[in-house]
Amino acid sequence: MISWKQRRRRYRYSFSPPSSTKRLPKSKKIAKVAKYSFIAVLIGFIGLFLVFPLLAFNLPSPDKIVRREGFSTKILDRNGEVLYDIYADQRRTPIDIENVPDYLKHATVAIEDKNFYKHSGFDPIGMIRGFSRLFTRGRAQGGSTLTQQLVKNVLLTPERSLTRKIKEFVLAVQIENRYSKDEILQMYLNEAPYGGTAWGVEAAAEVYFGKAVKDLNLIESAFLAGLPQRPSVYSPYSSTPDSYKFRTEEVLRRMREDGYITKEQEEEAKNDLKDLRFQDRTDSFKAPHFVQYVQKILEERYGERIVEQGGLKVTTTLDLKLQEAAQDIVREEIKEIEYLNVTNGSAVVMDPETGEILAMVGSADFNDSDNDGQFNVATQGMRQPGSALKPIVYAAALKKGYSASTLLMDVPTEFPGGQGNPPYKPVNYDGKFRGPIQVRYALANSINIPAVKMTALVGIKDVLELAYEMGIESLKPTNELLKKVGLSLALGGSELKLIELTTAYAPFMNQGFKVDPVAVLSVEDRDGKVIEKVDPKKGKSVLSPEESYIIANILSDNEARSEVFGTNSLLNIPGWEIAVKTGTTNDKRDNWTVGGNPHVVVGVWVGNNDFSEMKQVASGITGASPIWRRIILEALNSKPKVSFTRPDGIVTLSVDKISGYREHDGFPSRTEIFAKGTEPGDDPVHVKLKICKNEGKLATPSDIAAGNYEEKEYFVFKEEDPLRGTGENMWQKGILEWTANQNNPLYNPPTEYCSGINSAPLNVEFVYPRDRDSNLENNIKIKFIIDSIYGVDNAYLEIDENKIRSFTAPPYEHELTLEDGIHKLRAVAKDKKGNESDRRITIGVNSAWDATPTPFVSPRPIP
Repeated sequence: MISWKQRRRRYRYSFSPPSSTKRLPKSKKIAKVAKYSFIAVLIGFIGLFLVFPLLAFNLPSPDKIVRREGFSTKILDRNGEVLYDIYADQRRTPIDIENVPDYLKHATVAIEDKNFYKHSGFDPIGMIRGFSRLFTRGRAQGGSTLTQQLVKNVLLTPERSLTRKIKEFVLAVQIENRYSKDEILQMYLNEAPYGGTAWGVEAAAEVYFGKAVKDLNLIESAFLAGLPQRPSVYSPYSSTPDSYKFRTEEVLRRMREDGYITKEQEEEAKNDLKDLRFQDRTDSFKAPHFVQYVQKILEERYGERIVEQGGLKVTTTLDLKLQEAAQDIVREEIKEIEYLNVTNGSAVVMDPETGEILAMVGSADFNDSDNDGQFNVATQGMRQPGSALKPIVYAAALKKGYSASTLLMDVPTEFPGGQGNPPYKPVNYDGKFRGPIQVRYALANSINIPAVKMTALVGIKDVLELAYEMGIESLKPTNELLKKVGLSLALGGSELKLIELTTAYAPFMNQGFKVDPVAVLSVEDRDGKVIEKVDPKKGKSVLSPEESYIIANILSDNEARSEVFGTNSLLNIPGWEIAVKTGTTNDKRDNWTVGGNPHVVVGVWVGNNDFSEMKQVASGITGASPIWRRIILEALNSKPKVSFTRPDGIVTLSVDKISGYREHDGFPSRTEIFAKGTEPGDDPVHVKLKICKNEGKLATPSDIAAGNYEEKEYFVFKEEDPLRGTGENMWQKGILEWTANQNNPLYNPPTEYCSGINSAPLNVEFVYPRDRDSNLENNIKIKFIIDSIYGVDNAYLEIDENKIRSFTAPPYEHELTLEDGIHKLRAVAKDKKGNESDRRITIGVNSAWDATPTPFVSPRPIP
């Protein structure tokens, strides 16, 4: 029997039970971790005691805890006029804590530092959270008390590092030892950033509510308390004007949780939040939409804190004088057409040579809360451009070899609607169909069906690619967009931004170069050092100078657009050469006018932010056009007259007035410009047809050979449908249906051939030699031609009743050597319907064609 001791001894030198094998190593690991942790903590404390005195030696004096002086970020126009001063001295008014309502004190403590009245300058739990960020995100942040935030705002830089965090900790402790809690809270409330020009609660109360801080109520106090964390985001004047609502509700919740207000007060304040109104900042906030646009650019480059507190001096591209005029014009003109249910308008003015934004009006009234006036339509609104996109469609066509005289048929036409959709049947703005129309007049008068046809001919993807290259980033031809967009693209059936469309028109003004919108010219730091300087210039060439010039020439042709707009529309500015295009969506939700010259390009949109329909808006008369005209006249004021530069590659030709091909036969013509290499050829449309005299039908080859015909003027309209596949040519179908209903006899040429006894559908003629040719050389090249209505099936050549050669296709030629004498030639042809025709001729080789042999005479016998 084994004793207990023996068993224990055996277990000491053998495998232990499972439970023991797990328990013993685990306890050793815990002990080891505890040991090293203790050592680490000990070293850390020793290190802190050594580091703190070293850091504290060079720390600023806590007595310097005074307000920051003059580090404002100023946004200026191009001439140095202040648009927006993020840090204005007159807005920084110190306030005693006695004049601060309890609501604001409690709201600030609740949202920023709930343990403010309990700690001694630092919150251990918050510090642990802050230091942990160092190891999880690479920088120390978070966990700051109000005292630490005060130190950071006034005595230290905004640098995020462990060293700065330690300095902040030391100074916070020192300040807590020197000042009371109310004094620290007062300094914080006087130094905290509240957005824009508002530093300190007194300035903030004046900026946002137009009242003294002592008069603030609960909801106003909660709003202000939530701003310092991210004033550029939570301010109602920012590019995210509704963000303050969530933040204010968060402040109210914290106040209720900390016992400062009741649940009923919280709910009542939330209801008041819906009706919270802010002071009109027009007087101190010039070009507000543009300033917000610039502020967003700066924040993306430098960060929110540097923009809010970095003391930057930002010179922008804006011309304040032009900006203020544009704002007034938009506001006044929109007020004039309110009866048409038009509540908003937007405008962008740009230098087409550099892309510099000279003016930007984001809405008719920045302070119109009923119509979402703070929303910047120019840079944020995705709207359909209507016909304002057509110049890009036709520019893409020019790149494919089409010209300003290319003929398109404006007739009712069905286009494929896409899988599962009905056919697409576009109509024109005025409901009319004009029949034959050349590109110049189709674009100038904004005719829809030709634009849709040209989009089909060029290709949707090619149009999108050009639009994207010209500056419309919203039309980048991704697979997703290509699935959504159809032929209605030509009529503006896709969404884009006003600033994009205005930018895309710049290449028409500057000989084909893309420009990028530029808003900032230079940025200086608070010491005057230039940290960014922009040299605006043209980008890559997206159109040839010839393509750019032709589009600009069409858009500035007042006579060409006179059919729809008349000669005295608002688009015509006497004394100036201005290229301009309008656009209106079919549902009357968007109305545009975009245009300019080498000096300036102006884009204008009118409509409603809620996408509701306008009443009748006539392009060129009401809507965007009056605004565009007034703004461009303002922009061109005092500038010299200028025309579009004609490139060397432009040629001028006379073309048929209807068909657009080269002039001929004395038909009416006009002059047109072309890029070299795209000039039109012979005219297959405006023709003279040979009509047999007896029946008034097309003369057959035999009629023509017999001279039994007369020539008459007709138009032969034919279009190939690039979308037909194996189906019916819907374009030609539309043409035939339209011409059938026209009273003009020239539009309905005969299609049948004469059927008289002498009207054969097939005719053969010898070209060389001709009948009765004489004294031909022995080596001869015989050539004949065949005219056939139904097409030639085969032919052959006979000489002296011997078949010499067969033919299945032209040319009908054969070279051979003939003996001297008279020869008979015969050419025979057979058409695809079995009709046969021949031609016979007689020729003479080294003799007359009709020579007779000399008779033999026997000599007389000699007598």
